[in-house]
Amino acid sequence: MTEFDTLPQGWLRLPLGDAVRPRGEKASPTEFPDYPFLGMDHVEAQTGRLIGQVPAGSMKSAAARFKAGDVLYGRLRPYLNKVARPTFDGLASAEFMVFPENGFVLNSYLMHRLRSRDFVSFSSHLNEGDRPRVDFNQIGTFPIEVPPIPEQHRIVAKIEALFSELDAGQDSLTRAQAQLKLYRQSLLKAAFQGRLTADWRKANAGKLEPPETLLSRVRTEREARYKQALDDWQTALAEWRAGGEVGRKPAKPKRPIDVHEPDTDALDLLPDLPEGWAYIHLAHLGDLARGKSRHRPRNDPKLFGGPYPFVQTGEVKAAGRKIRTYSATYSEFGLSQSRLWPAGTLCITIAANIAETAFLDFDGCFPDSVVGFTAYKNVVQPEFIECFIKAAKVEIAAYAPATAQKNINLTTLEELIVPYCGQAEQQEISSRLDAAFSSIDAIETEITTALAKLSALRQSILKKAFSGQLVPQDPSDEPASALLTRLRHTTPTPRRKTKA
Repeated sequence: MTEFDTLPQGWLRLPLGDAVRPRGEKASPTEFPDYPFLGMDHVEAQTGRLIGQVPAGSMKSAAARFKAGDVLYGRLRPYLNKVARPTFDGLASAEFMVFPENGFVLNSYLMHRLRSRDFVSFSSHLNEGDRPRVDFNQIGTFPIEVPPIPEQHRIVAKIEALFSELDAGQDSLTRAQAQLKLYRQSLLKAAFQGRLTADWRKANAGKLEPPETLLSRVRTEREARYKQALDDWQTALAEWRAGGEVGRKPAKPKRPIDVHEPDTDALDLLPDLPEGWAYIHLAHLGDLARGKSRHRPRNDPKLFGGPYPFVQTGEVKAAGRKIRTYSATYSEFGLSQSRLWPAGTLCITIAANIAETAFLDFDGCFPDSVVGFTAYKNVVQPEFIECFIKAAKVEIAAYAPATAQKNINLTTLEELIVPYCGQAEQQEISSRLDAAFSSIDAIETEITTALAKLSALRQSILKKAFSGQLVPQDPSDEPASALLTRLRHTTPTPRRKTKA
Protein backbone atom coordinates (compact mmCIF):
# COMPACT_ATOMS: atom_id res chain seq x y z
CA MET A 1 0.00 0.00 0.00
CA THR A 2 1.26 3.50 -0.78
CA GLU A 3 1.07 6.52 1.50
CA PHE A 4 -2.06 7.63 -0.44
CA ASP A 5 -4.71 5.47 1.21
CA THR A 6 -7.90 7.27 0.13
CA LEU A 7 -8.51 7.60 -3.60
CA PRO A 8 -10.59 10.36 -5.25
CA GLN A 9 -13.60 9.39 -7.32
CA GLY A 10 -12.71 7.95 -10.70
CA TRP A 11 -9.20 6.91 -9.66
CA LEU A 12 -7.86 3.38 -9.63
CA ARG A 13 -5.07 1.78 -7.62
CA LEU A 14 -3.29 -1.23 -9.09
CA PRO A 15 0.22 -2.72 -9.26
CA LEU A 16 2.64 -0.88 -11.51
CA GLY A 17 3.08 -4.06 -13.53
CA ASP A 18 -0.64 -4.07 -14.40
CA ALA A 19 -0.55 -0.44 -15.51
CA VAL A 20 2.60 -0.24 -17.65
CA ARG A 21 5.11 -2.56 -19.28
CA PRO A 22 8.73 -1.85 -20.29
CA ARG A 23 9.68 -1.90 -23.96
CA GLY A 24 12.69 -4.23 -23.54
CA GLU A 25 14.15 -3.54 -27.00
CA LYS A 26 17.95 -3.85 -27.16
CA ALA A 27 20.19 -2.60 -29.91
CA SER A 28 23.86 -2.46 -30.80
CA PRO A 29 25.36 1.03 -31.08
CA THR A 30 26.85 -0.04 -34.42
CA GLU A 31 23.30 -0.30 -35.83
CA PHE A 32 22.50 3.31 -34.95
CA PRO A 33 25.88 5.12 -34.76
CA ASP A 34 24.32 8.55 -35.34
CA TYR A 35 21.73 8.20 -32.59
CA PRO A 36 22.28 10.13 -29.37
CA PHE A 37 23.29 7.91 -26.44
CA LEU A 38 22.25 8.65 -22.85
CA GLY A 39 24.16 7.22 -19.92
CA MET A 40 23.37 7.51 -16.22
CA ASP A 41 25.61 10.57 -15.98
CA HIS A 42 23.50 12.36 -18.58
CA VAL A 43 20.37 12.45 -16.40
CA GLU A 44 20.13 14.81 -13.45
CA ALA A 45 18.83 13.17 -10.28
CA GLN A 46 15.35 14.21 -9.09
CA THR A 47 14.69 16.70 -11.89
CA GLY A 48 15.28 14.29 -14.80
CA ARG A 49 16.84 17.04 -16.88
CA LEU A 50 19.23 15.84 -19.58
CA ILE A 51 22.71 17.25 -19.02
CA GLY A 52 24.55 15.79 -21.97
CA GLN A 53 24.75 12.97 -24.47
CA VAL A 54 27.30 11.26 -26.71
CA PRO A 55 27.06 9.65 -30.18
CA ALA A 56 25.93 6.05 -29.93
CA GLY A 57 28.74 5.07 -32.28
CA SER A 58 31.27 5.88 -29.56
CA MET A 59 29.81 3.15 -27.33
CA LYS A 60 30.51 -0.58 -27.47
CA SER A 61 28.04 -2.36 -25.21
CA ALA A 62 24.48 -3.30 -26.10
CA ALA A 63 22.03 -0.53 -25.26
CA ALA A 64 18.34 0.03 -24.66
CA ARG A 65 16.53 1.62 -27.59
CA PHE A 66 13.99 4.34 -26.83
CA LYS A 67 11.64 6.56 -28.82
CA ALA A 68 10.65 10.16 -28.26
CA GLY A 69 8.33 10.39 -25.27
CA ASP A 70 9.41 7.10 -23.68
CA VAL A 71 10.25 7.13 -19.97
CA LEU A 72 13.76 6.04 -18.96
CA TYR A 73 14.00 4.66 -15.45
CA GLY A 74 17.44 4.07 -13.88
CA ARG A 75 17.28 0.64 -12.28
CA LEU A 76 20.73 0.67 -10.65
CA ARG A 77 21.15 1.96 -7.12
CA PRO A 78 22.09 4.70 -6.28
CA TYR A 79 20.46 6.04 -9.47
CA LEU A 80 16.88 5.03 -8.67
CA ASN A 81 15.80 8.68 -8.69
CA LYS A 82 17.05 9.22 -12.25
CA VAL A 83 13.96 9.25 -14.44
CA ALA A 84 13.86 11.05 -17.79
CA ARG A 85 11.55 11.49 -20.77
CA PRO A 86 13.60 12.42 -23.86
CA THR A 87 11.94 14.24 -26.75
CA PHE A 88 13.99 12.36 -29.37
CA ASP A 89 14.75 8.80 -30.48
CA GLY A 90 18.00 7.30 -29.25
CA LEU A 91 19.90 4.65 -27.32
CA ALA A 92 20.46 4.53 -23.57
CA SER A 93 22.48 2.60 -21.06
CA ALA A 94 21.20 -0.91 -20.50
CA GLU A 95 20.79 0.14 -16.86
CA PHE A 96 17.65 2.03 -17.93
CA MET A 97 14.21 0.47 -18.19
CA VAL A 98 12.26 1.98 -21.10
CA PHE A 99 8.49 2.54 -20.79
CA PRO A 100 6.46 3.42 -23.91
CA GLU A 101 3.12 5.26 -23.91
CA ASN A 102 0.18 2.84 -23.51
CA GLY A 103 -3.01 4.92 -23.51
CA PHE A 104 -3.81 4.16 -19.86
CA VAL A 105 -1.02 5.98 -17.99
CA LEU A 106 0.47 9.08 -19.57
CA ASN A 107 4.24 8.84 -19.71
CA SER A 108 4.52 12.38 -18.40
CA TYR A 109 2.45 11.26 -15.39
CA LEU A 110 4.43 8.01 -14.98
CA MET A 111 7.71 9.92 -15.03
CA HIS A 112 6.71 12.02 -12.03
CA ARG A 113 5.24 9.04 -10.19
CA LEU A 114 8.51 7.13 -10.47
CA ARG A 115 10.32 10.11 -8.93
CA SER A 116 8.13 10.19 -5.83
CA ARG A 117 9.82 9.56 -2.51
CA ASP A 118 7.70 6.53 -1.61
CA PHE A 119 8.53 4.74 -4.86
CA VAL A 120 12.26 5.58 -4.68
CA SER A 121 12.35 4.33 -1.09
CA PHE A 122 10.55 1.13 -2.06
CA SER A 123 12.97 0.43 -4.93
CA SER A 124 16.03 1.29 -2.85
CA HIS A 125 15.26 -1.44 -0.32
CA LEU A 126 14.62 -4.26 -2.77
CA ASN A 127 18.18 -5.55 -3.21
CA GLU A 128 21.47 -5.45 -1.34
CA GLY A 129 25.09 -5.86 -2.40
CA ASP A 130 27.48 -3.99 -4.66
CA ARG A 131 25.63 -1.76 -7.16
CA PRO A 132 22.33 -3.67 -6.85
CA ARG A 133 19.83 -3.55 -9.70
CA VAL A 134 16.07 -3.84 -9.56
CA ASP A 135 14.06 -5.67 -12.20
CA PHE A 136 10.55 -5.00 -13.41
CA ASN A 137 9.07 -8.02 -11.65
CA GLN A 138 10.17 -6.44 -8.37
CA ILE A 139 9.04 -2.87 -8.92
CA GLY A 140 5.93 -4.13 -10.74
CA THR A 141 4.41 -5.07 -7.38
CA PHE A 142 4.34 -1.44 -6.23
CA PRO A 143 0.77 -0.05 -6.22
CA ILE A 144 0.27 3.23 -8.09
CA GLU A 145 -2.70 5.59 -8.34
CA VAL A 146 -4.14 6.13 -11.81
CA PRO A 147 -6.55 9.07 -12.31
CA PRO A 148 -8.75 9.53 -15.40
CA ILE A 149 -6.73 10.54 -18.46
CA PRO A 150 -8.01 14.18 -18.52
CA GLU A 151 -7.04 14.56 -14.86
CA GLN A 152 -3.59 13.09 -15.58
CA HIS A 153 -3.15 15.89 -18.12
CA ARG A 154 -4.22 18.49 -15.57
CA ILE A 155 -1.93 17.06 -12.90
CA VAL A 156 1.09 16.99 -15.22
CA ALA A 157 0.45 20.56 -16.39
CA LYS A 158 0.26 21.80 -12.80
CA ILE A 159 3.37 19.85 -11.71
CA GLU A 160 5.39 21.16 -14.61
CA ALA A 161 4.28 24.75 -14.03
CA LEU A 162 5.31 24.56 -10.37
CA PHE A 163 8.51 22.67 -11.15
CA SER A 164 9.45 25.28 -13.73
CA GLU A 165 9.54 27.88 -10.97
CA LEU A 166 11.55 25.53 -8.74
CA ASP A 167 13.97 24.81 -11.58
CA ALA A 168 14.63 28.52 -12.00
CA GLY A 169 15.37 28.83 -8.29
CA GLN A 170 17.60 25.76 -8.33
CA ASP A 171 19.53 27.06 -11.34
CA SER A 172 20.12 30.35 -9.57
CA LEU A 173 21.37 28.63 -6.44
CA THR A 174 23.57 26.25 -8.43
CA ARG A 175 25.16 29.18 -10.27
CA ALA A 176 25.82 30.87 -6.94
CA GLN A 177 27.50 27.68 -5.70
CA ALA A 178 29.75 27.59 -8.77
CA GLN A 179 30.63 31.27 -8.37
CA LEU A 180 31.59 30.73 -4.73
CA LYS A 181 33.80 27.84 -5.75
CA LEU A 182 35.55 30.02 -8.33
CA TYR A 183 35.89 32.83 -5.80
CA ARG A 184 37.47 30.43 -3.30
CA GLN A 185 40.01 29.30 -5.89
CA SER A 186 40.76 32.88 -6.96
CA LEU A 187 41.51 33.78 -3.34
CA LEU A 188 43.89 30.84 -3.03
CA LYS A 189 45.60 31.75 -6.28
CA ALA A 190 46.00 35.36 -5.17
CA ALA A 191 47.35 34.22 -1.79
CA PHE A 192 50.18 32.15 -3.23
CA GLN A 193 51.13 34.67 -5.87
CA GLY A 194 51.53 37.30 -3.17
CA ARG A 195 48.66 39.49 -4.37
CA LEU A 196 46.44 38.87 -1.34
CA THR A 197 48.96 40.43 1.05
CA ALA A 198 50.51 43.07 -1.24
CA ASP A 199 49.22 45.85 1.03
CA TRP A 200 50.59 44.07 4.13
CA ARG A 201 54.08 43.82 2.60
CA LYS A 202 53.99 47.51 1.72
CA ALA A 203 53.10 48.38 5.31
CA ASN A 204 55.82 46.08 6.69
CA ALA A 205 58.52 46.64 4.09
CA GLY A 206 61.25 47.28 6.69
CA LYS A 207 60.56 44.00 8.52
CA LEU A 208 60.72 41.58 5.59
CA GLU A 209 63.59 39.10 5.41
CA PRO A 210 65.34 38.30 2.12
CA PRO A 211 64.80 34.84 0.58
CA GLU A 212 68.38 33.84 1.42
CA THR A 213 67.65 34.27 5.13
CA LEU A 214 64.46 32.23 4.86
CA LEU A 215 66.22 29.35 3.09
CA SER A 216 69.10 29.48 5.57
CA ARG A 217 66.63 29.12 8.45
CA VAL A 218 65.08 26.10 6.76
CA ARG A 219 68.52 24.55 6.30
CA THR A 220 69.40 25.13 9.96
CA GLU A 221 66.13 23.60 11.12
CA ARG A 222 66.61 20.51 8.99
CA GLU A 223 70.19 19.99 10.19
CA ALA A 224 69.06 20.30 13.82
CA ARG A 225 66.32 17.74 13.25
CA TYR A 226 68.76 15.39 11.54
CA LYS A 227 71.18 15.67 14.44
CA GLN A 228 68.36 14.91 16.89
CA ALA A 229 67.31 11.93 14.77
CA LEU A 230 70.90 10.62 14.85
CA ASP A 231 71.03 10.98 18.64
CA ASP A 232 67.73 9.15 18.98
CA TRP A 233 68.94 6.41 16.65
CA GLN A 234 72.19 5.91 18.58
CA THR A 235 70.20 5.64 21.81
CA ALA A 236 67.80 3.13 20.28
CA LEU A 237 70.70 1.17 18.79
CA ALA A 238 72.43 0.96 22.17
CA GLU A 239 69.22 -0.24 23.83
CA TRP A 240 68.72 -2.82 21.07
CA ARG A 241 72.22 -4.21 21.58
CA ALA A 242 71.89 -4.17 25.35
CA GLY A 243 68.66 -6.13 25.02
CA GLY A 244 70.32 -8.95 23.10
CA GLU A 245 69.55 -7.60 19.63
CA VAL A 246 65.96 -8.83 19.79
CA GLY A 247 63.64 -7.56 17.08
CA ARG A 248 64.41 -5.38 14.10
CA LYS A 249 67.63 -3.36 14.20
CA PRO A 250 66.91 0.40 14.39
CA ALA A 251 67.42 2.00 10.97
CA LYS A 252 69.90 4.85 10.66
CA PRO A 253 68.17 8.07 9.55
CA LYS A 254 69.01 9.40 6.10
CA ARG A 255 70.78 12.73 5.79
CA PRO A 256 68.38 15.30 4.33
CA ILE A 257 69.24 16.68 0.93
CA ASP A 258 70.47 20.27 0.87
CA VAL A 259 67.87 23.02 0.70
CA HIS A 260 67.89 24.80 -2.63
CA GLU A 261 65.51 26.49 -4.98
CA PRO A 262 64.00 24.30 -7.73
CA ASP A 263 65.93 24.14 -11.00
CA THR A 264 65.57 26.88 -13.57
CA ASP A 265 63.49 24.82 -16.00
CA ALA A 266 60.85 24.22 -13.30
CA LEU A 267 60.85 27.87 -12.24
CA ASP A 268 60.33 29.06 -15.82
CA LEU A 269 56.89 27.43 -15.75
CA LEU A 270 55.84 29.18 -12.53
CA PRO A 271 54.62 32.74 -11.97
CA ASP A 272 57.03 35.38 -10.69
CA LEU A 273 57.01 35.85 -6.93
CA PRO A 274 56.96 39.08 -4.94
CA GLU A 275 60.14 40.40 -3.41
CA GLY A 276 61.03 38.45 -0.27
CA TRP A 277 59.49 35.17 -1.48
CA ALA A 278 61.24 32.03 -2.74
CA TYR A 279 60.22 28.73 -4.26
CA ILE A 280 61.07 25.61 -2.27
CA HIS A 281 60.18 21.90 -2.34
CA LEU A 282 57.52 20.74 0.10
CA ALA A 283 59.86 18.06 1.49
CA HIS A 284 62.13 20.80 2.85
CA LEU A 285 59.37 22.24 5.05
CA GLY A 286 58.34 19.14 6.98
CA ASP A 287 58.26 15.36 7.19
CA LEU A 288 56.17 13.51 4.63
CA ALA A 289 55.36 9.82 4.96
CA ARG A 290 52.66 7.48 3.72
CA GLY A 291 50.30 5.80 6.11
CA LYS A 292 50.78 2.11 6.79
CA SER A 293 48.48 -0.86 6.37
CA ARG A 294 50.76 -3.78 5.61
CA HIS A 295 48.54 -6.72 6.53
CA ARG A 296 46.62 -8.55 3.81
CA PRO A 297 43.72 -8.85 3.43
CA ARG A 298 43.02 -5.31 4.57
CA ASN A 299 39.54 -6.25 5.76
CA ASP A 300 40.81 -8.98 8.12
CA PRO A 301 38.52 -8.73 11.19
CA LYS A 302 41.41 -9.08 13.63
CA LEU A 303 42.75 -5.70 12.46
CA PHE A 304 39.73 -3.87 13.84
CA GLY A 305 37.71 -3.24 16.96
CA GLY A 306 40.34 -1.70 19.22
CA PRO A 307 40.93 1.77 20.65
CA TYR A 308 42.97 3.30 17.80
CA PRO A 309 41.06 5.47 15.27
CA PHE A 310 41.52 4.40 11.65
CA VAL A 311 40.87 7.16 9.09
CA GLN A 312 40.34 6.56 5.36
CA THR A 313 40.39 8.79 2.27
CA GLY A 314 36.64 9.40 2.21
CA GLU A 315 36.73 10.65 5.79
CA VAL A 316 39.55 13.06 4.96
CA LYS A 317 37.47 14.47 2.10
CA ALA A 318 34.32 14.79 4.19
CA ALA A 319 36.04 16.32 7.21
CA GLY A 320 36.25 19.96 6.21
CA ARG A 321 39.41 21.16 7.94
CA LYS A 322 39.53 18.85 10.96
CA ILE A 323 38.91 15.12 11.15
CA ARG A 324 36.76 14.72 14.25
CA THR A 325 34.97 11.46 13.47
CA TYR A 326 35.91 8.02 12.17
CA SER A 327 34.01 4.86 11.28
CA ALA A 328 36.61 2.20 12.17
CA THR A 329 39.24 1.52 14.80
CA TYR A 330 42.37 -0.63 14.84
CA SER A 331 43.07 -3.29 17.44
CA GLU A 332 46.52 -3.80 18.98
CA PHE A 333 47.26 -6.14 16.08
CA GLY A 334 46.05 -3.50 13.64
CA LEU A 335 48.32 -0.90 15.22
CA SER A 336 51.32 -3.29 15.08
CA GLN A 337 51.20 -3.30 11.27
CA SER A 338 50.38 0.40 10.96
CA ARG A 339 51.53 3.67 12.55
CA LEU A 340 49.90 6.03 15.03
CA TRP A 341 50.07 9.64 13.84
CA PRO A 342 49.75 12.46 16.38
CA ALA A 343 46.87 14.93 16.51
CA GLY A 344 47.62 17.93 14.32
CA THR A 345 49.06 15.86 11.45
CA LEU A 346 48.00 17.20 8.06
CA CYS A 347 46.46 14.32 6.09
CA ILE A 348 46.81 14.49 2.29
CA THR A 349 45.04 11.90 0.13
CA ILE A 350 46.96 10.46 -2.82
CA ALA A 351 44.46 7.88 -4.14
CA ALA A 352 40.81 7.99 -5.20
CA ASN A 353 40.15 11.50 -3.84
CA ILE A 354 43.44 13.17 -4.72
CA ALA A 355 44.86 16.10 -2.70
CA GLU A 356 42.03 16.31 -0.19
CA THR A 357 43.36 17.67 3.11
CA ALA A 358 42.36 17.78 6.77
CA PHE A 359 44.07 17.86 10.17
CA LEU A 360 43.78 14.96 12.60
CA ASP A 361 41.94 16.08 15.73
CA PHE A 362 43.14 12.97 17.59
CA ASP A 363 45.95 10.43 17.42
CA GLY A 364 45.10 7.99 14.64
CA CYS A 365 46.14 5.58 11.90
CA PHE A 366 45.53 5.75 8.18
CA PRO A 367 46.36 3.58 5.12
CA ASP A 368 49.01 4.20 2.47
CA SER A 369 46.46 6.06 0.34
CA VAL A 370 46.95 8.98 2.76
CA VAL A 371 50.17 10.91 3.37
CA GLY A 372 50.92 12.53 6.71
CA PHE A 373 52.71 15.89 6.74
CA THR A 374 54.32 17.18 9.92
CA ALA A 375 55.41 20.79 9.44
CA TYR A 376 58.65 22.23 10.81
CA LYS A 377 56.80 24.85 12.81
CA ASN A 378 59.89 27.02 13.22
CA VAL A 379 59.85 27.70 9.49
CA VAL A 380 56.31 27.09 8.22
CA GLN A 381 52.77 27.03 9.56
CA PRO A 382 50.82 23.85 8.80
CA GLU A 383 47.74 25.92 7.87
CA PHE A 384 49.83 27.69 5.21
CA ILE A 385 50.71 24.35 3.63
CA GLU A 386 47.11 23.12 3.91
CA CYS A 387 45.87 26.16 1.99
CA PHE A 388 48.60 25.73 -0.63
CA ILE A 389 47.59 22.10 -1.24
CA LYS A 390 44.03 23.31 -1.81
CA ALA A 391 45.32 25.97 -4.23
CA ALA A 392 47.41 23.44 -6.15
CA LYS A 393 44.83 20.62 -6.08
CA VAL A 394 44.16 20.61 -9.82
CA GLU A 395 47.88 20.61 -10.65
CA ILE A 396 48.55 17.81 -8.17
CA ALA A 397 45.69 15.72 -9.55
CA ALA A 398 47.18 16.14 -13.03
CA TYR A 399 50.06 13.91 -11.94
CA ALA A 400 47.63 11.00 -11.51
CA PRO A 401 47.76 8.43 -14.32
CA ALA A 402 44.73 8.07 -16.58
CA THR A 403 43.49 4.88 -14.93
CA ALA A 404 40.28 3.86 -13.22
CA GLN A 405 42.03 4.12 -9.82
CA LYS A 406 43.48 7.61 -9.71
CA ASN A 407 46.58 7.93 -7.52
CA ILE A 408 49.86 9.76 -7.17
CA ASN A 409 52.99 8.79 -5.26
CA LEU A 410 54.89 10.23 -2.32
CA THR A 411 57.60 11.67 -4.57
CA THR A 412 54.99 13.84 -6.30
CA LEU A 413 54.27 15.57 -3.00
CA GLU A 414 57.92 15.71 -1.90
CA GLU A 415 58.86 17.51 -5.12
CA LEU A 416 55.86 19.84 -5.05
CA ILE A 417 57.13 23.41 -5.44
CA VAL A 418 55.78 25.75 -2.76
CA PRO A 419 55.82 29.58 -2.87
CA TYR A 420 57.49 30.35 0.46
CA CYS A 421 57.50 33.53 2.53
CA GLY A 422 58.28 34.56 6.10
CA GLN A 423 56.27 33.36 9.11
CA ALA A 424 54.62 36.72 9.71
CA GLU A 425 53.26 36.88 6.18
CA GLN A 426 52.23 33.23 6.35
CA GLN A 427 50.16 34.14 9.41
CA GLU A 428 48.61 37.08 7.60
CA ILE A 429 47.73 34.93 4.60
CA SER A 430 46.16 32.25 6.79
CA SER A 431 44.16 34.83 8.75
CA ARG A 432 42.79 36.51 5.63
CA LEU A 433 41.90 33.21 4.00
CA ASP A 434 40.22 31.97 7.18
CA ALA A 435 38.07 35.10 7.38
CA ALA A 436 37.11 34.92 3.70
CA PHE A 437 36.42 31.18 3.79
CA SER A 438 34.30 31.55 6.90
CA SER A 439 32.01 33.92 5.01
CA ILE A 440 31.97 31.65 1.96
CA ASP A 441 31.15 28.61 4.11
CA ALA A 442 28.23 30.43 5.70
CA ILE A 443 26.79 31.34 2.29
CA GLU A 444 27.33 27.81 0.98
CA THR A 445 25.47 26.43 4.00
CA GLU A 446 22.55 28.73 3.26
CA ILE A 447 22.52 27.58 -0.37
CA THR A 448 22.65 23.91 0.61
CA THR A 449 19.74 24.45 3.00
CA ALA A 450 17.75 26.24 0.29
CA LEU A 451 18.40 23.43 -2.20
CA ALA A 452 17.25 20.87 0.35
CA LYS A 453 14.06 22.87 0.86
CA LEU A 454 13.49 22.92 -2.90
CA SER A 455 13.89 19.15 -3.01
CA ALA A 456 11.42 18.75 -0.14
CA LEU A 457 8.99 21.09 -1.89
CA ARG A 458 9.15 18.98 -5.07
CA GLN A 459 8.20 15.92 -3.07
CA SER A 460 5.40 17.81 -1.34
CA ILE A 461 4.01 18.78 -4.73
CA LEU A 462 4.20 15.19 -5.95
CA LYS A 463 2.52 13.88 -2.81
CA LYS A 464 -0.40 16.26 -3.33
CA ALA A 465 -0.55 15.37 -7.02
CA PHE A 466 -0.87 11.63 -6.43
CA SER A 467 -3.39 11.97 -3.61
CA GLY A 468 -5.77 14.09 -5.70
CA GLN A 469 -5.09 17.37 -3.88
CA LEU A 470 -3.17 19.29 -6.54
CA VAL A 471 -5.94 19.85 -9.10
CA PRO A 472 -9.75 19.53 -8.89
CA GLN A 473 -11.57 16.43 -10.10
CA ASP A 474 -14.14 16.58 -12.92
CA PRO A 475 -17.12 14.18 -12.49
CA SER A 476 -17.50 14.04 -16.27
CA ASP A 477 -14.07 12.39 -16.73
CA GLU A 478 -14.17 8.75 -17.75
CA PRO A 479 -13.11 6.71 -14.67
CA ALA A 480 -9.74 4.98 -14.90
CA SER A 481 -11.43 1.58 -14.32
CA ALA A 482 -13.71 2.09 -17.32
CA LEU A 483 -10.79 3.13 -19.50
CA LEU A 484 -8.81 0.06 -18.43
CA THR A 485 -11.71 -2.25 -19.22
CA ARG A 486 -12.19 -0.65 -22.64
CA LEU A 487 -8.49 -0.90 -23.47
CA ARG A 488 -8.36 -4.55 -22.49
CA HIS A 489 -11.31 -5.31 -24.75
CA THR A 490 -9.92 -3.42 -27.73
CA THR A 491 -6.30 -4.55 -27.48
CA PRO A 492 -5.79 -7.79 -29.41
CA THR A 493 -4.14 -10.66 -27.58
CA PRO A 494 -0.81 -11.58 -29.22
CA ARG A 495 -1.01 -14.98 -30.94
CA ARG A 496 1.45 -17.70 -30.13
CA LYS A 497 3.75 -18.74 -32.93
CA THR A 498 3.21 -22.33 -33.99
CA LYS A 499 5.38 -24.60 -36.02
CA ALA A 500 4.37 -25.18 -39.62
